[in-house]
Amino acid sequence: MSRKEGRRVPKVIDLPPLWLAVFIGLVWGIGEAVPLRMFGAIGDIVALALAALGLFLFATAIWEMARARTTVIPHRQASTLVTSGIFRLSRNPIYLGDAAFLLAAILWLDVPLALPLLPAFMLVIRQRFIRDEEARLRAAFGSAFDDWAARTRRWL
Repeated sequence: MSRKEGRRVPKVIDLPPLWLAVFIGLVWGIGEAVPLRMFGAIGDIVALALAALGLFLFATAIWEMARARTTVIPHRQASTLVTSGIFRLSRNPIYLGDAAFLLAAILWLDVPLALPLLPAFMLVIRQRFIRDEEARLRAAFGSAFDDWAARTRRWL
């Protein structure tokens, strides 16, 4: 095993929901360490709306992928390029839903100092998942992927 391979996180545990859980744990930890509150009841309302949005994005993306009979598991090769439904608005609606959940947690737990975790989470997701997924899709679907990527934003 090479030195680089020894440092890799096994793909079986390198999944976006685990990264989301880690980041929500960090939100909680920051809130416990520095209990600065400022969002209040409005934050709770917006958090519920964001959580609902995240669930909607996640569910509709899973539904579209199931209809196309392709995988939703990162690190696996898609059998179909899904560009319909929610995928007309975002190339990564599941990850966008994850980001909505993280922002909902920040607001619900009322941890304004955790707001920088949102772009950090999005960067981790892009580096660990999106880059490789897009490379596999480009290799498998060529110009169809390029056309879709040109007209559809990565996040929103």
